[in-house]
Amino acid sequence: MGSLVRIRNSERESADCAAKEAALFARLAEVPSLLIAVSGGADSAYLAWAAHQVLGRRALSVTAVSPSFSAYDREELEKFLAHTNIHHEFVETHEFDNPAYRANHGDRCYYCKDELFGVLDQLATEREFAAVAYGVNADDTSDFRPGHRAAAEHRVLAPLLDAGMSKAEVRLLSQRAGLPTWDRPASACLSSRLPYGTEVTPERLSLIEKGEAVLRQLGFRQFRVRLHDQLARIEIAPEELPLAMTVQMAAQISARFKEAGFLYVALDLEGYRQGSLNAALRAGKA
Repeated sequence: MGSLVRIRNSERESADCAAKEAALFARLAEVPSLLIAVSGGADSAYLAWAAHQVLGRRALSVTAVSPSFSAYDREELEKFLAHTNIHHEFVETHEFDNPAYRANHGDRCYYCKDELFGVLDQLATEREFAAVAYGVNADDTSDFRPGHRAAAEHRVLAPLLDAGMSKAEVRLLSQRAGLPTWDRPASACLSSRLPYGTEVTPERLSLIEKGEAVLRQLGFRQFRVRLHDQLARIEIAPEELPLAMTVQMAAQISARFKEAGFLYVALDLEGYRQGSLNAALRAGKA
């Protein structure tokens, strides 16, 4: 009986996903042409693919390049682009020119997205695209994300959200579409690794990028390196923590991080969790 219930639940979930994808495609078909902000994560990659299926060359995916966009993320994005052959361009953004962004208060993400959508608005006007969209999903509304305010101010479309798609549904539909991004770990810009109030500088982001490259080389998959002055606070997914906590691996991590330029190295025993630095906002410290 239990297995039958699981089968029926799976069939129901599959049907729900198919219905939401149909709703997404129908929504995209209503737009004459579209620019899509693409970071290379599962959500924006799936949206870019869907827009390409519906609109063809009337859809242009655009990725912003700045010091907060890691070399690794660019490499992964280029693999996705090679696999799908969608219409895509890179553009430069200049959020670092804005003192409010560099100050890194709780609304830092607002200034980043305001710069991004301003650049995309200009591009859309020059190329005569009807609208701009980004890959926010239904789960993203439960966390503190000031970038959503910038999206609303720029009237950016949110097709995945409109279709009611969750992160899990985006991953399932991406897998069905054969997209290599379907199981890509959650990602975010390098600036998100800095505690609020710590100035965002290219030098700090470069150091963080070096630390995360070390963890990747050591075989870890889901993690964050949070930079607290000269200390690296490493968050690793709970299922991967046992490997990190062996004496041998801990020694390797410490040595490699110090070679990269960190003075102190600490492993966060709570493990990786999205938005961990937002705890300072809830405590009124940022």
